[in-house]
Amino acid sequence: MNRRKAIKKLLDARDSALVITGLGSSSYDVYASGDRDDNYYLWGAMGAAALVGLGLAQAQPDRRVMVITGDGEQLMAFGALATISVAQPKNLDVIVLDNEHFGETGMQPSHTGMGIALDKVAMSCGFAEAAELRTLDEVDALTRRLRQPAEGPRLFVLKVAAENLPRSLPPRDATFIKNRFRAHLGQATC
Repeated sequence: MNRRKAIKKLLDARDSALVITGLGSSSYDVYASGDRDDNYYLWGAMGAAALVGLGLAQAQPDRRVMVITGDGEQLMAFGALATISVAQPKNLDVIVLDNEHFGETGMQPSHTGMGIALDKVAMSCGFAEAAELRTLDEVDALTRRLRQPAEGPRLFVLKVAAENLPRSLPPRDATFIKNRFRAHLGQATC
């Protein structure tokens, strides 16, 4: 499936969900769908998206948090799935864009192309829900499901085409991104 079309569908239905992006393509795709103050783009934090999402979900328990990241980034933070499961936030959804390649470093095959199923790993860790999606129709159904209350953390793997789309670069100034996001949450900026 085309990852930009899938991300656009998810973001068009996000309501007031806070969005954390992983390094690389997930940041480009979220930005290409429309920059917002409640998007937090991670730069130079490979492997941190899911755990930043966990921290935000714990700090903002009345807000839905959506992490959008890639398979390579999530593989780097494999242990994050266990930590998230132990914490059991009911407001955290992790969306993994899985092209079965390390897209940011030259399109080398990733572990997900060799049989590692991140949705099954998440379920074995104790996520409330996890699934693998392969079509835009399944993404449409997912947008409706994400609006429903969850019993715990959820992870959805979107199998996307392995392609290098034109980069749509969000702001790269970490202080600006942080302050804009904090202001959106009504927090002091520095």
